[in-house]
Amino acid sequence: MKYFRNTSWLFGEKILRMVVGLFVGVWIARYLGPEQYGLLSYAGSFVGLFTIVATLGLDSIVVRELVMDKTRHNELLGTAFYLKLMGAFGVLTVLAITVVFTSNDTYTNTLVFIIASATVFQSLNVIDFYFQSRVLSRYIAYANFISLFFSSVVKIILILMEAPLVAFAWVVLFDSFVLAMGFLYFYRHNHLSLRAWRFEKSTAELLLKESWPLILSGSVLIIQSRIDQVMLKEMAGNTEVGYYSVALKLIEVFGFIPMLLKSTFFPSIQHAKKTSEALYQNRLLNFYRLNFLLFLLIATPIFIFAEPMVVLLYGNAYQSAGILLALMAVRLFFTNMGVARSAYILSENLLKFSLITMVLGTVANIVLNYFWIESYGAKGAIAATIVSFTVTVFLVDIFHTKARQNVFMLFNSMVTFYKLRLEK
Repeated sequence: MKYFRNTSWLFGEKILRMVVGLFVGVWIARYLGPEQYGLLSYAGSFVGLFTIVATLGLDSIVVRELVMDKTRHNELLGTAFYLKLMGAFGVLTVLAITVVFTSNDTYTNTLVFIIASATVFQSLNVIDFYFQSRVLSRYIAYANFISLFFSSVVKIILILMEAPLVAFAWVVLFDSFVLAMGFLYFYRHNHLSLRAWRFEKSTAELLLKESWPLILSGSVLIIQSRIDQVMLKEMAGNTEVGYYSVALKLIEVFGFIPMLLKSTFFPSIQHAKKTSEALYQNRLLNFYRLNFLLFLLIATPIFIFAEPMVVLLYGNAYQSAGILLALMAVRLFFTNMGVARSAYILSENLLKFSLITMVLGTVANIVLNYFWIESYGAKGAIAATIVSFTVTVFLVDIFHTKARQNVFMLFNSMVTFYKLRLEK
């Protein structure tokens, strides 16, 4: 019950953020229009390509170390904080060099650097790791509630005041600052102090040594998820990015569902692997069936009613995003089955192989974007993503002896989804 209550706080926060974020996000998109909203989305995606430099892949490793040795929290938090702070300034330095090779004008670069500055305050998110390790996620939720409230209020005020685009970039920085202050307040509320934090060189070396594979895989994942909007802006303009972004925002509303299913059913899959191979295979098959069934239930109405849905929410100015949302509904198939596949990857310890599939999929995405965006715009970017996910989730697995049987199971689940059986 302790772990259930802990998880329920985070789940409740994510649901509220999803609902409020969709409402305020739609309002902002309608106010800014496709071109300006596309420019804001581009700036965020461009910064996102480099955020892994700031996180350094430390999150799960620091939480693990905090759980293993509760007496070292000042050393671990202090070391992680300074590493992340150095990473944040590293992001700003890399961006200053990278923007020289883009077609960005001064105004666009201003948006980029304002949003990127948020990574400095995100260094204090190491406090989040402490609360995770102590199963105190309610404090994480409290801080996020506060940040969401103030951020939403400020965004609404800016819309009512008819503020310029750059003001919404400043809100990203403001949001990061408020969240950091929230973490700091609840950390002190638990009678803890930042003054006790200390940097240990040996600890830093150990953390970085263990985190580099996560940095690499995280970089590939971020590139695969963000590169579309960056290349769209460079090759097709801000308006296409605006259409693409609103379609993506609507689809991302449903992205937490397969992750929630995985967190719910993965422990039972792991337990079955230890006790019975037949039970393990059966639970995997039914997990795949469940994800495919949910894809059908969610994607079908979106595909059919995509255009009226976009017009209702965003207005006639975004009508062109309707066909993009329909295509994004197809992409949900790969989201659901990819998350389902990750349960098998973790169970069989195929993480290195999974990284290879991600790299190949990302390369395919970039190459196809280069050829298809110029001719088909945002529709070409979505098609490129669908092909790249096909490479990552299915194609490469066929050539791997151990993963090949899982591909057959995935296909089996699609044609037998009506046989879904969930154990009591």
